[in-house]
Amino acid sequence: MSSNIKPKDSKLWRDSYYHKLFGLKAAKEAERVLKFFEEERSNDNRPRRAIEAIRAWAQGERKLNMKEVRKLSLDAHASAREVKTDAAKFAAHSAGQAVGTWHAPAHALGAFGYAGRAVIAGKKKLSKR
Repeated sequence: MSSNIKPKDSKLWRDSYYHKLFGLKAAKEAERVLKFFEEERSNDNRPRRAIEAIRAWAQGERKLNMKEVRKLSLDAHASAREVKTDAAKFAAHSAGQAVGTWHAPAHALGAFGYAGRAVIAGKKKLSKR
């Protein structure tokens, strides 16, 4: 018996109830901290586009493919390199991880991790004022 329980063919698990649930939860968490990014870069919609894409897919309103998910994710992560505060950086990374959930459900964990870091950094930012 193999210890690898994940099916090799992603068609066997992609679009499952739990896969979409992970995507939706990741989108909600990334959106919760998106304000930190948008406070600094209100004209940069790359993280928001990533979040909107994974949410629409999770709700059955949009089809995604690997090329599109890769671009959305890499764009969101790239936007993290263009901000000044850690809170904004972590928020953008959360969005990049959230959309990556389409490719691998475990990316949802990254979305939550970065969102948590954004909240902590955001509180530090508030306490310095």
